Amino acid sequence: MLVGYARVSTSDQTLDLQRDGLTKAGCSRIFTDTASGVQAERKGLTEALSYVRAGDTLIVWKLDRLGRSLKDLITRITELETRKIGFKSLTENIDTTTSGGKLIFHIFGALAEFERDIIRERTNAGLEAARARGKLGGRPPALSPEKIKLARKLYADTGTSVAEICKMLGISRHTLRRYVKRES
Repeated sequence: MLVGYARVSTSDQTLDLQRDGLTKAGCSRIFTDTASGVQAERKGLTEALSYVRAGDTLIVWKLDRLGRSLKDLITRITELETRKIGFKSLTENIDTTTSGGKLIFHIFGALAEFERDIIRERTNAGLEAARARGKLGGRPPALSPEKIKLARKLYADTGTSVAEICKMLGISRHTLRRYVKRES
């Protein structure tokens, strides 16, 4: 069975072009959404994915209708492949039910993995270079060494409440407790 999925980002846009293309492709059922592709929860997509069974093919007008990022697309299409469900994109002419379509999909997957590896390598190289120059990553300390001493002194003096100390130093209770309990 051929099942279609169409999505537009705003209510100002129309689903007509996508619906017409999916109907022409032979879809017996079409699920739709009017939602940004960034949204993880899309009711129509969830229903379409629940509806398709092994041997069915999910068809979209264009790849970006299914997912915003290449990583998201690959995850969704891999899930479909695992469930033995085919996938077609009409505009890009990708069809994972054919060997050529599977090849293109796997090339996309390899390129996405390559991109993730390159980003990871650049990030690690940047962190190493920063450490070599004496830079430390992460959030700067909330309190200076002088303020830590003051916080400990005020905390030890039971005359000042925790709320007053936090307000005075501009920190949360959790931060105060972390600094008070930490050894210098």
